[in-house]
Amino acid sequence: MTSSPPRVPIPKNGVDYRGKVVLAPMVRSGELPSRLLALKYGADLVWGPETIDRALIGTTRRENPITNTIDFTRLSSNGLKNPAHNPHQRESVIYRLHPVKEHKKLIFQIGTANPETAVQAAKLVAADVAGIDVNSGCPKPFSTSGGMGAALLRTPDRLCSILEALVKEVGEPHEIGISVKIRLLETPEKTGALVRRLVKTGITGLTVHCRTTPMRPRERAIREQLRMIADVCREAGVACIMNGDVENREQALQLMEEYGCDGAMIATAAERNSSVFRAKEDGGRAGWKELVREYMQFALEVENRWGNTKFLLSQMIPGKEASYMRMNQSKGYEQLIEALGFEDLRDLAKDVDDRLGLNNRLDKPTKRANAREENKRKQMEEEAGEDSQTKKIKVPPTALDKPLDSVVVPDAVAEVAPGTALSV
Repeated sequence: MTSSPPRVPIPKNGVDYRGKVVLAPMVRSGELPSRLLALKYGADLVWGPETIDRALIGTTRRENPITNTIDFTRLSSNGLKNPAHNPHQRESVIYRLHPVKEHKKLIFQIGTANPETAVQAAKLVAADVAGIDVNSGCPKPFSTSGGMGAALLRTPDRLCSILEALVKEVGEPHEIGISVKIRLLETPEKTGALVRRLVKTGITGLTVHCRTTPMRPRERAIREQLRMIADVCREAGVACIMNGDVENREQALQLMEEYGCDGAMIATAAERNSSVFRAKEDGGRAGWKELVREYMQFALEVENRWGNTKFLLSQMIPGKEASYMRMNQSKGYEQLIEALGFEDLRDLAKDVDDRLGLNNRLDKPTKRANAREENKRKQMEEEAGEDSQTKKIKVPPTALDKPLDSVVVPDAVAEVAPGTALSV
């Protein structure tokens, strides 16, 4: 009689990664509205974007009554230098989560290079998330140059010490799981040796991105080592999640069965269209218009950063669509809603613009036009003032609110009687 393989116990406040198709941690594409969209379309779990431990340390946890979110904020450098400058915008949101819609579904990914700061940062968010995941797979210089990300694959002793510290000082007290995300090493032997060390640290899950550190997303994922890695994880009772070129739920489930993995992670495909998590029998892949409408609802509800919203829309709206150009030219949420034709969201968009200060922004061409108009007005006043029979020319204030090409200024100014307003 064969015994079933062991399983690392799943903590009370944690989640089991087995049987899950999940959203990958992605910079910019893993912010709150993107995660909520993925959950709406069937993602079982969502990873937030990598957050550097030192960026989180020193933040203040705030419950936001307007967005119903939990925000981890800190004073921006501009706010510290000049607290009187735009007081409502002095707080920068480092991390934002939804305690209801992401309950038991959010995994916080941390970028770190040492156990002390990893523990210090993880303790701040541990009560609000279902797990802490250590990024040891990012190949980008902003991560590896600090000894984080894929650089940790070259320092396995340090990586193991980070995981062990998080398990003991964060995972156990808060009863959540600790996991790690890695990349492949140069040979199966090296990868296998690393995985055998990692699964002994007390982690509940391990995600393997099926590419080596030098590889880029355009290069095809390497899956030949997957079964070996999954077997090592299974022997230790640790869940194994695969990542790399997974396009949709059906393919994810097929690959999980083929390679013996416990779960699958979707990245780039979900960035373009989050409905890839939805099973075919439930409706399958949605069109971009439906997707964008749902995304905008979430982005407005949580008052997402303007630049991040435009970036995500640039991934979701086909470049050949007229809506793409109109979206790209928008300077605020109300303009964006008008450009996309979502009239039912206009009032909400206007309120968000007011709170974020977007309604006071002018595009550079308008600013330049207004500056030129102001200079012309001053010049005309000076010329008129040189004639003793001429008084100051009055220009209606509304003229300065018009773009330059809509304002007609006379080439020459005749003598103007006192109190006469200049028509523009």
